[in-house]
Amino acid sequence: MELYLDTANVAEVERLARIYPLAGVTTNPSIVAASKEPLWELLPRLQNAVGENGTLFAQTMSRDAAGMVAEAKRLNNALPGIIVKIPVTAEGLAAIKQLKREGIPTLGTAVYSAAQGLLAALAGAKYVAPYVNRVDAQGGNGIQMVQELQTLLALHAPQSKVLAASFKTPRQALDCLLAGCEAITLPLDVAQQMLGTPAVESAIEKFEQDWKNAFGTLNL
Repeated sequence: MELYLDTANVAEVERLARIYPLAGVTTNPSIVAASKEPLWELLPRLQNAVGENGTLFAQTMSRDAAGMVAEAKRLNNALPGIIVKIPVTAEGLAAIKQLKREGIPTLGTAVYSAAQGLLAALAGAKYVAPYVNRVDAQGGNGIQMVQELQTLLALHAPQSKVLAASFKTPRQALDCLLAGCEAITLPLDVAQQMLGTPAVESAIEKFEQDWKNAFGTLNL
């Protein structure tokens, strides 16, 4: 299972990489824009923060296949090992197919249906990113969509992985993992909610108090 952070906050990536078993970092144009840092300065810093064994994802901006391919090549040349995110549109599918032939790994992003995700996988995307909470917000069932996509990839495109995205709660992320997802990417607040349960701190304080009352110290 691969756990990613969905952020462009270098300081938080460095802090959480010490704590969490991270596989890397995903970004998108909105996340990068919010950072106010130029892309070509930000990405090397993020890649350094995830370490030599981590994986970084960045997205193209062009709307046509030729532009997507050109931008993907620029990203790949500047940052070896990067996974290029391509929106799963008609032009995006064409770009994914060409990049597959050229050996540049891609993630099919902005996936709102199982059929859309399957097409991205069949076109050659290494990862497919369904938008769980955004599907829910539109009146759909994000978890059910992920379950269907996971089944379709297992049957017809086992070389591709679901990398589920767009979460508002840890429960959504856990449900995706229970559906068989091999990878998820979490915004910082959801990642920290997975660990920050108030009852844990209360339990530790009780252990400490009992130990101190018995032995007068707080060490072994």
